[in-house]
Amino acid sequence: MARKIPSDQPKAGVRERLLDTADKLFYREGVRAVGVDRVLAEAGAAKASLYSHFGCKDDLVAAHVERRAAAARAQIEAYVADMPPAERAVRFFDWVVAWARSPDFRGCPLQHVTAELCDREHPARKVASRQRKWLHARFVEWATAAGAADPAATAGALVVLFDGAIAASEQDGPQRARDARWMAERLLSR
Repeated sequence: MARKIPSDQPKAGVRERLLDTADKLFYREGVRAVGVDRVLAEAGAAKASLYSHFGCKDDLVAAHVERRAAAARAQIEAYVADMPPAERAVRFFDWVVAWARSPDFRGCPLQHVTAELCDREHPARKVASRQRKWLHARFVEWATAAGAADPAATAGALVVLFDGAIAASEQDGPQRARDARWMAERLLSR
């Protein structure tokens, strides 16, 4: 049964309420642990609304991943925009450190989703794959600008540093992100 939205809360569109609720719950608890009924109840929406806006839970999960990916791209681009291209990869890791230090940090939502969903054809995994390709392309661009002898290999190493920094920071705190930044700086100064 859908819960009633209190009259003192702004009434966002149903699609946005569903996505806001799913986004919060999926990031905090995981996509497999949170069922459609819980999303509906907390969003104050009917089951028909979910299916008319998203089709199924898999598409809702994909929309959650796309939202997180788009937000990350925008944040990253804004964070590095004031730096010369040659310095952007290291600046990116400053962003990672800041993210890992934020009070609501719970690791990478894309890493979580890909770990939870085994099917490589799942729509959310496809979104996550596109995000990784975007990140790799940015690293190639930045490594090229930094004068790396092999920008593609350097970019691959930077992706691995990012993955490790985020996964380890989830358990150990932001020091692992600082360690990755240190390594990225050395890798790019070769």
